[in-house]
Amino acid sequence: MSLIVVGSVAYDGVETPHGKIDRMLGGACTYISLAAAYFTEVKIVGVVGEDFAQEDIDFLASRKIDLTGLDRVAGRTFFWAGRYSPDMNDRETLQTDLNVFADFDPKLPESYRAEPYLFLGNIQPDLQRSVRNQMKNVQLTGGDTMNYWINDFRPALLETLKQWDFLLINDSEARLLSGQHNLRRAASKIMEMGPHTLVIKRGEYGAILFRRGEHFMVPGYLLEDVFDPTGAGDCFAGGFIGHLAGRGVSPSDGDIDFAELRRAVIYGSVLGSFCCEKFGVDRFRTLTREEIEARYQEFKNHTSF
Repeated sequence: MSLIVVGSVAYDGVETPHGKIDRMLGGACTYISLAAAYFTEVKIVGVVGEDFAQEDIDFLASRKIDLTGLDRVAGRTFFWAGRYSPDMNDRETLQTDLNVFADFDPKLPESYRAEPYLFLGNIQPDLQRSVRNQMKNVQLTGGDTMNYWINDFRPALLETLKQWDFLLINDSEARLLSGQHNLRRAASKIMEMGPHTLVIKRGEYGAILFRRGEHFMVPGYLLEDVFDPTGAGDCFAGGFIGHLAGRGVSPSDGDIDFAELRRAVIYGSVLGSFCCEKFGVDRFRTLTREEIEARYQEFKNHTSF
C-alpha cells in the first residue's frame, strides 16, 4: 500500500546566517516525499519544467519514489527565494516565480487511484478536493494549507476540510482558521470543520497533537546549529503520515490508536529536525533509518518521566 503526495516540486534560493544557495531542489511535495519514503512507498503528483535536472530525477528515484505522476511540461520549474533572519524565526520572501506550477491541475495516473493514503500539500483547496475525489479507496486523507487560502478561499477550504481525516498547520494558521487565539479552543473549532485529528506545529517549540478531547505536546529537538529551516514543516508532515501509512493505520480499522498518533508526531519532529541540519534536501542524501530510530529514542528518553 502506497502514499500519494500532491504538491509543488520546485527550486529554491535560500540565504541564512550560514550561507547562501542560489538554486537547490525544493518544494513541499519533494520534502514530504523524501521524509515519508523512510517508512512507506511514496508516489508523487506534481509538475516541473524543461529545466528540471536529470540528477534531481535520479535522486528522487533512488529513494524508491514513484515519479509516474510527475509531469514535465514546456516552461520553467516553480522557483522561490527567501532570506532568513539571524535567529531563523522569520524569513523574507525575495522572489516567487510560479512558472509551470501556475497551471497545475493534478490528474492522478490510474495506477495511483486505488491507493489508501493521501497527503495534499499546500495548493488551492478546490484542487485538493479534486484530487481527493479521484481516489477510489482512500482510507486516510489529510494535508495542510496556508494563510492565503484561509483568507481568500475560505468557503472552498471549509468544503475541502469536510473530507479530511487530519490537518497539519502552524499556530498562526490555526488561530486564523478558527478565529480563536487560545490554541485549545482553536483546535476544538477546527476539528468541528471535519478533521478528527489536528497537529499544530510551533516551529522550534515543537508541536501539539489534538484528537477527540485528548492532546499530546512534543518539544522541538534541540539542534546545536540550524543551517536551513526550509522544508522542515513539510518533512514533519512526511514523517507523520509516512509512519501512519507504513503501519497500515486508518479509520476504517476503527478508532485510530492515540498512541500510534503520538508516535507519528515524534517521527514528524525527528524528520523535521534532520531537515534543518543542512541546506535544502542535502541531509536526506545520507540520512539512514538507523539515525532516525536513534533520534526517536532520544525523544523518548528526554521526554519520559
